[in-house]
Amino acid sequence: MILRIFGLSFLITIVSLVVAFIYGGPEALLLTLILGILEISLSFDNAVINATVLRRMSEFWQKIFLTVGILIAVFGMRVLFPLAVVWLASGLNPVDALDLALNPPAGDAAYFANGDPSYETIITDAHPQIAAFGGMFLLMLFLGFIFEDKEITWLSWIERPLIRIGKLDMLNVVIATAILVITASYIAPEGKASTVMIAGALGMITYIVVDGLGSLFHTEEDDDDSSGPSDLVKATGKAGFFLFLYLEVLDASFSFDGVIGAFAITADPIIIALGLGLIGAMFVRSLTVYLVRQGTLSEYVYLEHGAHWAIGALALILMYSIGTHVPEVVTGLVGVVLIVAALITSIIRKRREAAEAPEPISEPIDAK
Repeated sequence: MILRIFGLSFLITIVSLVVAFIYGGPEALLLTLILGILEISLSFDNAVINATVLRRMSEFWQKIFLTVGILIAVFGMRVLFPLAVVWLASGLNPVDALDLALNPPAGDAAYFANGDPSYETIITDAHPQIAAFGGMFLLMLFLGFIFEDKEITWLSWIERPLIRIGKLDMLNVVIATAILVITASYIAPEGKASTVMIAGALGMITYIVVDGLGSLFHTEEDDDDSSGPSDLVKATGKAGFFLFLYLEVLDASFSFDGVIGAFAITADPIIIALGLGLIGAMFVRSLTVYLVRQGTLSEYVYLEHGAHWAIGALALILMYSIGTHVPEVVTGLVGVVLIVAALITSIIRKRREAAEAPEPISEPIDAK
């Protein structure tokens, strides 16, 4: 099972490291490996959330996510997205933006001799709007989960009161908007307030539209299907398509901090694509499939809760990072700690339920 699911990821990792060595020698190989490890450590909560959505999709849409989706993750987010940011922010055409990425200025790493900003500088300067969009999308996802009525709660002392107050209509939008206004007013760098507000609003709108369309088509097409548990009815057709879009936007939102953080290590788009894209994204996809195939989320019931709390923490960190740099190790450790805690408490709950379960009554043996 493990070899079948992770085999391709290991193979692509080896190929990527070989390509990195040929491209830039031992230094490029080491940087690629570091970026791959960084992406995997930052994205474990992403894999858990992906698995909660992926298990609701039909086999066809699962395959689309694992094939077309990986192309979007690798080339869309890790290659084209940084180039698009440079293209839009600098006014360069795509060819010149790529040339700027592959041929950074000599001497001062931040600027050319004529004072024009480098590729790395443009990406870093675009961080406020990138973080605002991704942070608000993830915050809406977290609030939607935490206010949702559910039978099982993890941190019951806080989750149950939140479920009660979550019955107020549009409370998640109110809270998210308040956090966005506070961020733009007190955290955003000077002159960036309006940019942060617009980007954050677009992040909220994107979540509402994609999530709403997915729910709409799921209700119309799938609710009449009475086969199997209602929460695991497989989404097909338009419902599957919008779940696929939802997953791609979700993956992009998780990727923002990794892509921006990668520029603290290297600005070379080839190494970023190999490390973050091929190695990191492939392992996240494999881990997602493993969680679905093994039924891990059903067996360890608090994992989904821990992943959503990790998302909430990541969203707030992204919003805070608009004004103050937050080391990537902090972001990664927060997510890991919350998910490990959820896993441990899930194991404790499982063992307690097994101990409390009544023993099966054996049938008496008829004496003859």
